[in-house]
Amino acid sequence: MTGDSAPWAPSATTVTDPRLACPISPVVDIVFSRWTTPILWSLHAHGRRRFVELERLVSGITPKVLTQRLRQLERDGLVVRTYHPEVPPRVEYEITELGRSLAPLFAHLAEWSTAHLPEVQRSRETYDSEPGRPAP
Repeated sequence: MTGDSAPWAPSATTVTDPRLACPISPVVDIVFSRWTTPILWSLHAHGRRRFVELERLVSGITPKVLTQRLRQLERDGLVVRTYHPEVPPRVEYEITELGRSLAPLFAHLAEWSTAHLPEVQRSRETYDSEPGRPAP
């Protein structure tokens, strides 16, 4: 292996433990669940939001799932929850600096998506049109 390989590429000394084989697995588990990415994206793009506002921004999410994801994001340090002891009580959610540090990653993924999703779609269409291929 030469010194010009990508920093994430496996080396000859890579541990074969599946949990350690891919160093980005923990990040993928934290950030790329079905609802986590749209929640973080919404808080980054729209700033501090109340639960109901966030529920409207992330269409299709149930209140139960939104609550679960927000709790996990708070636990991971990506979102901060602020309780205001008013009548009625007010709770707001905001992305943290740690959460904001993911913005370049999301920007790169958005660029990749714009540049490559048409190619992915063409590949799918070609694959699906071949005789004998199972339907997706």
